[in-house]
Amino acid sequence: MKTLKFSACGGWFGGDHRHMIEETARYGFHAFESLGWRGLDYGEVRRLLDEKNVTSTALLISSNKEEYASKLGNGHGMVWEDSREAFLEGFKETVEAAEAMRVPNIVVTSGNERSDVSREKQHEICVETMIRLGELAKGHDVTIVMEPLNILVNHMGYYLVTSAEGFQMMREVGSPKVKLLFDIYHQQISEGNLIRNITENIDLIGHFHMGDNPGRLEPGTGEINYTNIFAAIQKTDYDGYLAFECGRSVENDVLCERMHALIDPFAD
Repeated sequence: MKTLKFSACGGWFGGDHRHMIEETARYGFHAFESLGWRGLDYGEVRRLLDEKNVTSTALLISSNKEEYASKLGNGHGMVWEDSREAFLEGFKETVEAAEAMRVPNIVVTSGNERSDVSREKQHEICVETMIRLGELAKGHDVTIVMEPLNILVNHMGYYLVTSAEGFQMMREVGSPKVKLLFDIYHQQISEGNLIRNITENIDLIGHFHMGDNPGRLEPGTGEINYTNIFAAIQKTDYDGYLAFECGRSVENDVLCERMHALIDPFAD
């Protein structure tokens, strides 16, 4: 039976990158996710990752140049034509960090919806920027993953909400280097129908985030049946990571024991 790869939430452990990596290994996980990279000593992080046999699974696109960084967040974002240079230059900086630390995914977001142009135009702008990003990503061992977010609870005003539009974007981009980040928590709130949406479009998904609803705490605290979702994904050809991105309702000793009980039947 095919096995799945899981990534712990770095936020569970707190502290700096060194502490997150050490705690990830101590609690028996082979990967963790902490999206920030600015200010890190890439060589030192890589050395510790190798020593502990741990993978860092995703970085959020950013830039050390404030004029670019300010255009990458949701207050501006990919829906604006004038952010394209920021995304392209931000990718060049972020991919340097990702390759130095062997991180396989770079996360991008759409930004908040504009009121001055149509949704169709904003869709078109995002697709063109992702096409350009996909061209830059050729020759690099990373996948760019675009994340839809919910607007009912957490990200009011955000542009890309539904997986249907996200998948359509991926089809229009047409690059194996650009895929969707399917956040199971966000999509449960936005649309439900999780297993069908996932399995019918698995070739367009490059990464998963996980949390339960309501509350965005660890799986098992809400309404999402993760056991059935894992079983459905296991039947596909998906070979990326499923990353916990959620809070916790209990201390780490109990939390990690519970999460291993959930994921170990599906993991290597």
